[in-house]
Amino acid sequence: MSWRDTIRVKYHECDMQSVVFNANYWVYVDDLVAQWMRHAIGVANGPGASTDNVFANEFDFMLKKAEGTWHKGATYGDTIEARCGVSRWGKTSFDVAISLSVRGEPCFDAVITYVSVTPRTHSPCPVPDKIKMALDSDHST
Repeated sequence: MSWRDTIRVKYHECDMQSVVFNANYWVYVDDLVAQWMRHAIGVANGPGASTDNVFANEFDFMLKKAEGTWHKGATYGDTIEARCGVSRWGKTSFDVAISLSVRGEPCFDAVITYVSVTPRTHSPCPVPDKIKMALDSDHST
């Protein structure tokens, strides 16, 4: 997988069972993918380029399908080790595999299918080659 980050579980993210409320895993995943994409787009734009204009490459992406599996609940104060990367390239779509774990024990896995679209029209389009190369690279935070 090409992107790694950590997430500290906050008190308000837990439910009455003292584990992370299930919907919050999707929030973690969404933020993880957003930060990874922002970094990859910066890489694609070249050294010193701003990551603020995420549409500079005429590339955007929209969620098509998301599947998740919960293994074990993370709890308040845990540090979640998060990893993601492209697991499949299609003509205009791609799958991102996500793995969340605590102390080496899996707590949540997901596979999300995204469709590459043009920013203004949201019409499906191929992922630009420089974005593909940036997403296939190994990056860590």
